[in-house]
Amino acid sequence: MKTIYNVKALCVVALLGSAAAASAQEDVTKEKNLNREMTLEREYDPSVQDASKVNTLPVVKEPEVRKIPIDYSNYTIAADPRKEISLLPSGNIMTQMDYNKRRGYFNFGMGTRMNINGDLGYHILSTEKDKLNIWYSHRSTNGKPMDSDVKAKINDNLGGIGFKHVFDKTILSLGAKYGYSGFNYYGSLPLDLRSSYMPPAELLERDRETNQVNQTIAATIGFESKEDAPFGYLLDLGYTNFSHKYGLSKEMDGPTEHTFEAKFDLNAGFNGNMKIGLGGLVEYFSYNLPEVVGFPFYEFKNHAEAMLSPYYKVEGDNWNIKLGANVMMATGDETRFMASPNIAADVEVADKTELYMKAGGKLYSNSMYEMSRVNRYLYPMDELEPSRNWLDAILGIRSGVAPGFWFDVFAGYKITSNDVLFNQMATFNSGDFSNFSEAMSDIDTKQLFIGANLKYSYQRLFDVSLKGVYNNWKANLGDSWSTTSADTDLDHAWGKPEMEINANVTVRPIDKLSIALDYYLATGRYARVLSYYATPSSGNTFNHSVFVEKMNNINELNLTGTYTFNDTFCVYAKLSNILCQKYEVYYGYPMQSFNAMLGVNINF
Repeated sequence: MKTIYNVKALCVVALLGSAAAASAQEDVTKEKNLNREMTLEREYDPSVQDASKVNTLPVVKEPEVRKIPIDYSNYTIAADPRKEISLLPSGNIMTQMDYNKRRGYFNFGMGTRMNINGDLGYHILSTEKDKLNIWYSHRSTNGKPMDSDVKAKINDNLGGIGFKHVFDKTILSLGAKYGYSGFNYYGSLPLDLRSSYMPPAELLERDRETNQVNQTIAATIGFESKEDAPFGYLLDLGYTNFSHKYGLSKEMDGPTEHTFEAKFDLNAGFNGNMKIGLGGLVEYFSYNLPEVVGFPFYEFKNHAEAMLSPYYKVEGDNWNIKLGANVMMATGDETRFMASPNIAADVEVADKTELYMKAGGKLYSNSMYEMSRVNRYLYPMDELEPSRNWLDAILGIRSGVAPGFWFDVFAGYKITSNDVLFNQMATFNSGDFSNFSEAMSDIDTKQLFIGANLKYSYQRLFDVSLKGVYNNWKANLGDSWSTTSADTDLDHAWGKPEMEINANVTVRPIDKLSIALDYYLATGRYARVLSYYATPSSGNTFNHSVFVEKMNNINELNLTGTYTFNDTFCVYAKLSNILCQKYEVYYGYPMQSFNAMLGVNINF
């Protein structure tokens, strides 16, 4: 699902996405431009995150052209701050410091419960033809969340290097990154207190202290035509190595996933305002699996996925149209094909006011790497089948006609087969890790959403933003489920929020001081919990309990103050969850209560 998100940053992203959509909408394979991110992910796009958080909601639909996850908290996904393969902007990391042309930046913050944030980057080369930058980010925590008897330990590190060279007729991009994420399964054991059966005491002795380790090694090379070339092309080749150190326990070695990826886009313009093109994506996944004696065993199979996207675009004076289709294939136990529309249109209906629509679809691979960034506590023994998104449609109107005021009102509909909904589950062996998230297989979902995004700025004195989205979810069992009932509908789409509200107020009472108040609300979430237990006398017979739990609403208020001394030095203080609300994102994994952080940001 979907990573595992800062309200102010999201509003900026929304504005940027809206501006981009007003021009001719580019194919997904062309979106990776000269400033593309060196994160190598296909869908999840987390921003710089806070160490005070330990989880994130599954991904929900955003009104931008490219789906952006709502990142109200950040410690289910591995820390993967936004990194450009070319020049990184200095400053503006956890601060209000204005962009400047210095080559380096440094951010460091430390808070209660050993919450630590750190970012360091330097532009070695920055000319019109050559750009070379290196960067490193750290997020960690080592403190007890609310109502927990075990510390939540997180140690996320990500570093990389990016290079770009502009030739006479083409642009070469190279990049590499390394990620290290250590964490413990600190969640409490799922127990149904309404059940008459309780597991024996020795099975409650789960390993909640040992750190699991996820490692990522990735590299990419790309070639791209210049923007004014009569024949456009893009070719990106990438490799990602992702591994778990352990399986169900520290006595079991974990699996390794190798991903080979090729993206391309070929296009040509004609008649002055028309363009025809063909985009594509090919991925191959292979696995190294350690030997496991007995049950359970690893269930991963090498497979390939491919997508072809022919398209036709027309640009008018105040309108744009894109007509195309996505044809996709995935191999495995059986080869599956699917197709979805790939169309978009926008028209300026009034001054600075645009009506837009988009209907697309795609294949989500649900690879080990991608899913680790949605939910780090995922059960490591099974491969997830790809999710087939048949339709992802949105219709809306956005406007910036009034000075300082911008709004976006939208509605959409999404249909997905084999969507990712999580169980929380307990394994049945003493000494195993505790409280895994297990994806339910063959669950189909339909999502109807409607929302609005508003933003108002008055000079540099204050900014106000408000975004609300209402989701109506329908989920049902697929054909592979054996059921005697004709009713296959689920009562809830597990883990999906019914309503979300993001709000932000930023005030600048004096020139160098900024005070920001951020609020996030998520309601209507339910958890499905599955527990298996073996008694000493039962042999291979396991008792189990399945129950549904309504989760507390997420109701979080954060306060950040920033003081900028000059264009070199800035300090900030952040107070998180100042209402001391108790909630979980995944069942059994409580969030931190009130916490504070102090930090500095330096440009050099």
